[in-house]
Amino acid sequence: MRKYDPRLIIGGLLIFGGLLSLLEVMGVIPNAGGIFWGVIWGAVALYFLHLLSVDKVRNWWAAFPGFALLGMAAAAFLPDSLTAFEGLAFLGGISLAFLWAFFTDVRRWWAIIPAGVLLTLGVTSTLDELYSMDTGGVFFIGLGLTFALVAILPGGSQRTWAFFPAIALLIFGTFLAPSLALTSYAVPIVLILLGAYFVFRFFKPKND
Repeated sequence: MRKYDPRLIIGGLLIFGGLLSLLEVMGVIPNAGGIFWGVIWGAVALYFLHLLSVDKVRNWWAAFPGFALLGMAAAAFLPDSLTAFEGLAFLGGISLAFLWAFFTDVRRWWAIIPAGVLLTLGVTSTLDELYSMDTGGVFFIGLGLTFALVAILPGGSQRTWAFFPAIALLIFGTFLAPSLALTSYAVPIVLILLGAYFVFRFFKPKND
């Protein structure tokens, strides 16, 4: 058996890219370049996710390049009619990495914040591309929901402080986004979050 040679992979990729380019020129595949890079990023992402599945404790870091590259692959596969979702696909992939870091170890609660921020940025970029709207209010609402999750997700009884920035950001965001008609929801949201805070405080074990 011949020894493994990296030239085999390089040659295979060149052939694959050439075939895709030919099909694009012939009008068979309109997004050949995106498919090519989508396959590349997807293959590398699977490698890192494989490392993650082999040893979740030692290789937990592999979630970040794995999910990020998976998001890049998803963005590359999108056709021209859906390019507005490229930012959401990429940033959503990184957001998934932070969520994975949290749900595999709730002591890493800090990961909820970058996960929510990145997902919010992805949503606002998509809304801006689709509707050319002012997304400042949406951004602050997303931040408010992120801090609400910090206090609600597993282990949140130790992080009830997060309700305060959540309420402030949600109120600020609703008044910055009048086009979404969310101002009328500000009071109910505040009441729900405050009520949840006091419920958490009631059930929280007291330290003697």
